[in-house]
Amino acid sequence: MAKTATKVSSKKAPAKKAAAPKAAAKASAKTAKAPAKAATKAAATKAAAKAPAKKVASKAPAKKAVSKASAGGAASVLTLRNIAERLSETHELPKRQANEMLTQVVEMIAKSLKKGEKIRLTGLGILQVRKRAARMGRNPQTGEPVKIKASKKIAFRAAKDLKESV
Repeated sequence: MAKTATKVSSKKAPAKKAAAPKAAAKASAKTAKAPAKAATKAAATKAAAKAPAKKVASKAPAKKAVSKASAGGAASVLTLRNIAERLSETHELPKRQANEMLTQVVEMIAKSLKKGEKIRLTGLGILQVRKRAARMGRNPQTGEPVKIKASKKIAFRAAKDLKESV
C-alpha cells in the first residue's frame, strides 16, 4: 500500500511543475504579441526575420486554426463598437460621438428598466421587467424542498416583423 501511495503523489507533483512553465509561456506569448500588433509592417517583418524559425512556424498554424474556427459557421458577434463604426460611416459622424450616443442609449434603457418602464423599440421588440413570484423548488442533490425568493427579470418579446425575417 505504501508503494502505491508514493506513486500517486509522484504523478501529481510533476503535473504541477509542468503547469507553471505553460502558464509562463502563455504570459510571455501575450506580452510578445502586444508590441507586434503596434509595430508597422516593416518592423514586424524585421522582428520575424530576427526570431527563430521554430517560433514563427508555431505561431502561424495557431492563427490559421483560430481563423478557421471563426469562419467555420460560428455566428459573428455585433458589438456596440461595431454598430458605432457603421453609424459613423453612414451618417458621417466621428466614431467617438457615435460610440458616446450608443452608450447613452444603453444607459437610458437601463435606467428606465430599473424604474419598471416598458420599452418599445419599433421593428425590434419590447423590453420589460417581469416579476417572478416566490415558489418552492427542489435541491437536485438531496431532493429536499427549497424556498426560492421572488425576483425580477428582464424579458424581451421580439416584434412580428423581426420574427418573420429571421
